[in-house]
Amino acid sequence: MTDPSSMTTGATGTTAPDAGAGADDAVAASGSGKPSSLWGDARKRLVRSPVFMLSLLYLLVVTSMAVAPKLWTRQDPFDCSISLSRQPPTDGHPFGYNLLGCDYYAHAIYGARPSLSIALVATAAVVLIGGTIGLLSGFFGGWLDAILSRITDIFLSLPFLLGALVVLAMVSARNIWTVALALIVLGWTTIARIMRGSVIEARNLDYVQAARALGATNGRIMFRHILPNTIAPVLVYATIMLGSFVAAEATLTYLGVGLQPPAASWGVMINMHQVYFDTDPWLLFFPVGLLVGTVLSFILAGDALRDALDPKLQ
Repeated sequence: MTDPSSMTTGATGTTAPDAGAGADDAVAASGSGKPSSLWGDARKRLVRSPVFMLSLLYLLVVTSMAVAPKLWTRQDPFDCSISLSRQPPTDGHPFGYNLLGCDYYAHAIYGARPSLSIALVATAAVVLIGGTIGLLSGFFGGWLDAILSRITDIFLSLPFLLGALVVLAMVSARNIWTVALALIVLGWTTIARIMRGSVIEARNLDYVQAARALGATNGRIMFRHILPNTIAPVLVYATIMLGSFVAAEATLTYLGVGLQPPAASWGVMINMHQVYFDTDPWLLFFPVGLLVGTVLSFILAGDALRDALDPKLQ
């Protein structure tokens, strides 16, 4: 039954529903007056997720170590005295001293910078390279898709660790840029596959066909319509990949082909002190603990982001 308060009297004396009632109800239902979006709902879910917030807090702490290590320690990681070699933790030196007699806590703090730098550089590059290849391959299809897909298959067939060892064996310098290069050369393939699949699914949807019918260019369709709606799974995988690249850098350094001593790196710390696990286990516990915590935080954050962006859970 129609509410009399929602009726207006027209010129002929008849009554009609108030045209603004439905709009007002929609505004009230949305709360803020704006329709909800996938990213808006995802942000609300992430804020309410204790796993994501704890992971984010840990990553913020590690990032502050990399960006501003002097906020955490005043010790110089390269001020060493061999007479203090492998001294256990003491007051003022909570991690003790390493093999060279350097403050181990300072090494752990400064070791965050190369690990995160390599992971960030490599992830940004593989998202750019793999995302571009996947976007072009999925959008245009045909012979371009066939060529790019076969190139992707060739790189996918290369064992990641063995390929990285070969790439690093071909360069003389072992620094942040060369280690990142080895990860980039072999790490872009999965991003390309994810982007290609998302673009193929989206390119025939109604909004894309409508844009094409209105005369939009291929570039505008790709970057204004398809890319914003296909980037979510790529960002989720990129978050997890950050943790994978932190672990990969430590693995390559542990094997002796990554960063070299006396560089401050968690991988270097593990490599130098692995033989002292029986007598001085704390020399491994501290860098391994920081490494595992960082990798696990990236993975948990990526999982939470994936769940928040899953339309089936909205």
